[in-house]
Amino acid sequence: MAGSSFGTQFRITTFGESHGRALGAVVDGCPAGLAMNEELIQPYMDRRRPGQSAFTTSRKEGDQIKILSGVFEGKTTGTPIALLLENTDQHSGDYDALKNVFRPGHADFCFEEKYGIRDHRGGGRSSGRETAARVAGGAVACLMLKELGISLTAYTSSIGGIQAPFTDREEIFRNPLYMPDKDAAKAAMELIRERSAEADSVGGTISCFADGLPVGLGEPVFDKLDAELAKAMLSIGAVKGFEIGDGFLAAGEGSRGSKNNDGFLVRGGQIIKASNHSGGVLGGISDGDRLFFRVAVKPTPSIAREQKTVTKEGLETTLSIHGRHDPVVVPRAVVVVECMTALVLADLLLQNTCARMENLKKIYGE
Repeated sequence: MAGSSFGTQFRITTFGESHGRALGAVVDGCPAGLAMNEELIQPYMDRRRPGQSAFTTSRKEGDQIKILSGVFEGKTTGTPIALLLENTDQHSGDYDALKNVFRPGHADFCFEEKYGIRDHRGGGRSSGRETAARVAGGAVACLMLKELGISLTAYTSSIGGIQAPFTDREEIFRNPLYMPDKDAAKAAMELIRERSAEADSVGGTISCFADGLPVGLGEPVFDKLDAELAKAMLSIGAVKGFEIGDGFLAAGEGSRGSKNNDGFLVRGGQIIKASNHSGGVLGGISDGDRLFFRVAVKPTPSIAREQKTVTKEGLETTLSIHGRHDPVVVPRAVVVVECMTALVLADLLLQNTCARMENLKKIYGE
């Protein structure tokens, strides 16, 4: 299977299955000298960890990170960083009834057709649990960005159509849905309870912004910053849409060039934009303003409500999926979006060091 690696200079490769012995990531290209230990990575794992509220799966994985290589005396050595997460609470028997049927909304049918073999226990490699390895690797990138004064903030901006205005950044970490508005979180929790009582699920959106980015990240043709972000976000299993800045509103009836363009100003001797409809990217290159984008996350496909499907033998049947599943994927995907963003930015920062000769001269001298 190809496609388990992401990035060019700052590169991660993930491995493992939902019900295998472990998952993990190998990070290659991280510069030497970055402060690193398991305690610095663990908070990211804890944000994604299941079983923390009534709005996540009851699977009790500790997700305790182990650093196997690439770190010595609390600093990265420049060699590959191997990160391991052991699976400790698999209930593989919950999936016995799914061995010979294809779950609606899952990768089962496509995986079986492509490879001729499929791990039916929780979806195997196609499981949302694979994102735990992304968070482990992405946490390394997040720590690198912090050293450079770049901050990331991801949050749940809507669930089931209930919008959460960005009223309080600290509120993101006070409620289990990672919403920045207390009233919106309360309404969303009630909606999730209603959908769960109906043996159904709900989706939503995640927003993310980055501050402190320099001008110049991204290449102007195929490797645009927004294109790389789109690839990163759409590689997350439950994500079905991506938009940056005004996004689809820029194509709407009320939008026009005179409104959508961001005028330039000079303030304090610096060139800045008067607005940020672009979301911090012009021509595929970061423009120094706040990077801002949104992703759409579909409702959890594993639901107890009866659905139509077929067996591997081509016989029509019905299926009700039981076991431990999230009634909404969005909250646990917030940190995944943040970490995938960090991976993109870390990679492009390293690539950008060779954009000018003067940059190389700073390192190697005249």
